[in-house]
Amino acid sequence: MKEAYKSTIERAKIICEALPYIRKYSGKTLVIKYGGNAMNDEAVTTTILQDIAALKIVGVNPILVHGGGPEINKMLTKLGIEPKFADGMRVTDKATMEIAQMILCGKINKNIVGELNLMGVKAIGLCGKDSQLIKAETLDDKLGYVGKITEINAKLLEILAEDEFIPVIASIATDDKGDSYNVNADVAAAAIGAAVHAEKLMFLTDIDGIMLNKDNAQSLIKHIDAAGLQSMIDDGSISGGMVPKAKSCIDAIERGINSVMVINGTLPHSILLELFTDSGVGTMIEK
Repeated sequence: MKEAYKSTIERAKIICEALPYIRKYSGKTLVIKYGGNAMNDEAVTTTILQDIAALKIVGVNPILVHGGGPEINKMLTKLGIEPKFADGMRVTDKATMEIAQMILCGKINKNIVGELNLMGVKAIGLCGKDSQLIKAETLDDKLGYVGKITEINAKLLEILAEDEFIPVIASIATDDKGDSYNVNADVAAAAIGAAVHAEKLMFLTDIDGIMLNKDNAQSLIKHIDAAGLQSMIDDGSISGGMVPKAKSCIDAIERGINSVMVINGTLPHSILLELFTDSGVGTMIEK
């Protein structure tokens, strides 16, 4: 009985620790990017969506931006199309673009929306083509249908997020002709965060944060500024697929977001641990 009572007291202490942070973020908009390998574990996905639902319930306005690279690769391979990348970006021909749109908008987006709705909140699925939410132009001819974001329909997101909805956004963009573009989800999250003047931008990945040495889990950097992060890109400490993510962090800071967090989305309830506890988890990038 005493042990059970101690456990209950500990839970009460956790709630008390969270209260100042709940007050701090209440009414504020948070943009959360979720994708890649962090999406592979169904149990982990559930805890992430539980965290996002909890944020909405306590008065925070989360906007979820998702990718789905592994799922796209799986479908491409099944159809006999070899996935190709250049400088951490997916080379996207017409066939790849159709598959990416099908997987991101049709499968992943609606699955996330469905799960959130079952948790008692109102999620609404969108992609960049809905009301021209994300407008883009060709980034580089050698990458094919990969888009450079030119405009975000912030008004639409503000109306939804400040009401009772959680916008869930697939990283597909459009141009004035209605053509579809594959947009890096990290880049999309940064652009959306800046457009809606988000309090924070959070990247969920499958590593603990920014590492001084990517092969050493003990080299986690808890705090770094944008200039320091740029230096790590320049000297090669950050490479491959982490480069677009790191550049997106810097871009978000330069465009007015107060802080950006890179955390391990595979840890249960990592979003709540980062936002609502004194110690937090992951890496925080500030101006």
